[in-house]
Amino acid sequence: GQPPKGKKRGGPPLGPWWKPGAKKKKKKNLPRRARWTPSAEPNLTFTIATLAGKDEEPWFSEAVATNLVDKATLDAAFSRATSKSQDFLEAEPYWDQSTIPVNTYKTKSPFIGKVTSVKRIVGENATGETCHIVIDHQGKMPYWEGQSYGVIPPGTNPKNGKPHSVRLYSIASTRYGDDMTGNTGSLCVRRAVYWDPEMGAEDPAKKGICSNFLCDATPGTELTMTGPSGKVMLIPEENPETDLIMVATGTGIAPYRGFIRRLFTENTPAAAAYKGQAWLFLGVANSDSLLYDDEFSTVLKNYPENFKYDLALSREQTNAKGGKMYIQDKMEEYADEIFAKLDSGAHIYFCGLKGMMPGIQSMLESVAAKKKIDYEQWMKKLKGNKQWHVEVY
Repeated sequence: GQPPKGKKRGGPPLGPWWKPGAKKKKKKNLPRRARWTPSAEPNLTFTIATLAGKDEEPWFSEAVATNLVDKATLDAAFSRATSKSQDFLEAEPYWDQSTIPVNTYKTKSPFIGKVTSVKRIVGENATGETCHIVIDHQGKMPYWEGQSYGVIPPGTNPKNGKPHSVRLYSIASTRYGDDMTGNTGSLCVRRAVYWDPEMGAEDPAKKGICSNFLCDATPGTELTMTGPSGKVMLIPEENPETDLIMVATGTGIAPYRGFIRRLFTENTPAAAAYKGQAWLFLGVANSDSLLYDDEFSTVLKNYPENFKYDLALSREQTNAKGGKMYIQDKMEEYADEIFAKLDSGAHIYFCGLKGMMPGIQSMLESVAAKKKIDYEQWMKKLKGNKQWHVEVY
């Protein structure tokens, strides 16, 4: 939705002048300029005035089809034009983490982003509402996969009269954003509500301030933001054969969506190089509560050797003992393979509610005992090798 970089808003003259080695034409032979025109709608439109000469092509062929080309068409044309390679936000070399952006914006000097879209992404029978929220940061708040954005909800804390504190949310997109322009970032947010058993209804006074603000947002809503923050959940891309084990409950899926899109969906240097196996464990209540299942299922279909996807549906599945299937139960089914991968250098990630960790650690300790492994030393080794990554809330 912006003119080409380095060009004034009036836009460049259209014609073959852009081709390498082309000779500059005299002014009288130049076509009239294309005009960038902000419309009254949220999208921008691009107006083609005239094209001089039958042999002169515009900078994207769709421009001759109509006088007004909406932003979606422009984005599609741009995407096709860059489909050979997506690397304009890469480090040099791509796996070098020394230049990762951290705390670009802080509480005292935040960034003001704008919501582009808010979409409910769970089914009718899900246990709660979860939304996918796309935020426009104009390319001024770059981040890497595995980092978090901070959001400061409007208003003041009724307990002390001071502005609300920052809430951190794991970013659910790659550095390129869902639109691949590098100008947006996405969040996966569950609306926090409190059910009062005495009232027999939700108590609005105890609802989550920030999560409800974000889920109720509409396109154009301004967000006061900090970050990006965090280095704990980064992908170790220097060795493209590293196996990744990703464990999530609920919205803890957010960073892994970014991982999986980067390694399998986008045409990035990381995707081209990756030869390891990424294994995703996702725990939710039921099928309607699954998050991004269509995306992960597509990756599984396209990359069956490099991607594994296992679900723990607590209200629909039972574990080996006949109880509810929780995330640690699903992991235990593959305990031998998980331990073998970790012993071979795999990295394991945990993201979600902090209540998930005691059950997982208890399971791992139990398996270690059966294998006659000193659990404390084994865990110390994993952490010492930076193979153990935890981000819970």
